[in-house]
Amino acid sequence: MATGALAGLRVLDLSRVLAGPWASQLLGDLGADVVKIEKPPGGDDTRAWGPPWLDDSDGQATSDAAYFLCTNRNKRSLTVDITRPEGQAIVRKLAQQSDVVLENFKVDGIKAYGLDYASLSALNPTLIYCSITGFGQDGPYAPRAGYDFLIQGMGGLMSLTGRAESEEGAGPQKVGVALTDILTGLYASNAILAALAHRTKTGEGQYIDLALLDVQIACLANQAMNYLVSGKVPKRMGNAHPNIVPYQDFPTADGDMILAIGNDGQFARFCSIAGHAEWATDERFATNAARVKHRTELIPLLRQTTVMKTTAEWIAALESAAVPCGPINDLAAVFADPQVQHRGMRIDLPHAAGGSAPQVANPIHLSATPVAYRRAPPLLGQDTDAVLRELGYDEATLATLRSTGVI
Repeated sequence: MATGALAGLRVLDLSRVLAGPWASQLLGDLGADVVKIEKPPGGDDTRAWGPPWLDDSDGQATSDAAYFLCTNRNKRSLTVDITRPEGQAIVRKLAQQSDVVLENFKVDGIKAYGLDYASLSALNPTLIYCSITGFGQDGPYAPRAGYDFLIQGMGGLMSLTGRAESEEGAGPQKVGVALTDILTGLYASNAILAALAHRTKTGEGQYIDLALLDVQIACLANQAMNYLVSGKVPKRMGNAHPNIVPYQDFPTADGDMILAIGNDGQFARFCSIAGHAEWATDERFATNAARVKHRTELIPLLRQTTVMKTTAEWIAALESAAVPCGPINDLAAVFADPQVQHRGMRIDLPHAAGGSAPQVANPIHLSATPVAYRRAPPLLGQDTDAVLRELGYDEATLATLRSTGVI
């Protein structure tokens, strides 16, 4: 039985790949019954985005890629061909019994199937319908397809990411994960929760229009505001920070570490440990504003100092003085970290193919309605018969739908 803050809510998920499924997985983690509609015979494109593939209980590779596993737990998979009238009828019937519909077709792409907001809200006026596109439902770019990599470039993120122009290997870089998709999924789930709260007060459903480009620009945060306030276009700075110094990576005797010094007191304590207490009173470095102004003088001095100790030696000394610092971990080190293990950030769920599916845990810790991991990411069509029986389809009808390729 579903538990959690959203138990009793049904989400009809017509989305695929990442942004929409990320939103629906979060809603599922919070207790919602998420029915994922997938096209037969292949399903969500990310099922084939491998290797690596999940192994079954015999150690044989399944047909599901790790990519699919990252964003589809706590869902039921229903295969339906929505290009067929019979498939459209199934989705409409589900929509009448759902609280939320989530889709990420191109603008008006789903209208051709009679599954757009106007059509479904006429059947269920309390429906909350969220559309995710690259550029939104209106504007000159609305018809275009939008992909995370493209949006990171168009939305300014890549202009801020990568080595400075003066350094070898300079040039724009994308972030190492599809961050714009992830952020859009988080905004989508937040918007859906807001719409649910409004519906509780008024009984009204509503339409949500989310664009990856809008989200990317909204998440430029201080960099966007630096530009809007100053009129100066921010440049790539590698791992350095435009507003805080020192706040970047530094070499050590055996690798690298991060210093994330956020105030003058932390800087003074660092200087003492580094054997250069005089830096904290030097007018060029005594305040953050001065350090930002004189970063080209300070950073080489710091680098000459940090190489004198190992990463572990620096971290032990600096942490004892409450100076923010840390290693640069690869993912093996991340999941071996004692804090990460204590917080339970890796879980394993029994999988229908046998064996278990590793998962990265949801980071939300609610005291009264905790996240529940009810289902591993489903096999393609794993729940088709069960969901359709709930809708009242009998065995003969199911057999006909299957034989004709509708499900």
